[in-house]
Amino acid sequence: MQFEKTETFKNLARSFAGECQAGMRYQMLAKLAMNEKLKTLSDALRTIAKNETLHATQFFNKIQEKAGSCDNIEFDAGYPFHAGTLVEGLKFAERDEKDESEDIYPTFAQTAQKEGFNDIAALYRMVADVERQHKIIFNYLANAVKSGTLYKSDKPLLWICSECGYMHVANEAWKICPLCKAEQGYVELHLPFEGVRE
Repeated sequence: MQFEKTETFKNLARSFAGECQAGMRYQMLAKLAMNEKLKTLSDALRTIAKNETLHATQFFNKIQEKAGSCDNIEFDAGYPFHAGTLVEGLKFAERDEKDESEDIYPTFAQTAQKEGFNDIAALYRMVADVERQHKIIFNYLANAVKSGTLYKSDKPLLWICSECGYMHVANEAWKICPLCKAEQGYVELHLPFEGVRE
């Protein structure tokens, strides 16, 4: 069967478009974090935005590899267009990453496998694993920002200034760095992590 007539072809185009949009939405979310003087949160969001853009590149490259350049790929799909506060944006992002990691990409992987594209199925599974981590991070960040615990912990942690490298172990990060006077929003974040597939 000609690749352009497969569901996998359309799924790659949908995935490319979706990852491009996610990257842009997370850039806008990073700007909201900067507006709230949360520099390291903004940096973390920009890193996730970059991840999404690189996922888009992988999907684009698979289209190029299997079908070459295409003037237009027609497909029917819906994409989220939500906005709001920083916390609302983080919750929306968590939900979007959940959908990708638990429903969309596993389904696309199964379709690719059935159509005989094992390399594309493997790509979808790897990207789904990353999106699962993103979901965990967004959940943590939304709850921490909402509850005011982004720079607090139940147990002592090593807090590091991203500007000058000053370090201090405590249950809470400083409000102003004692060394360089950077605001708390410059303290490096402690992001959660969950094991990945071998």
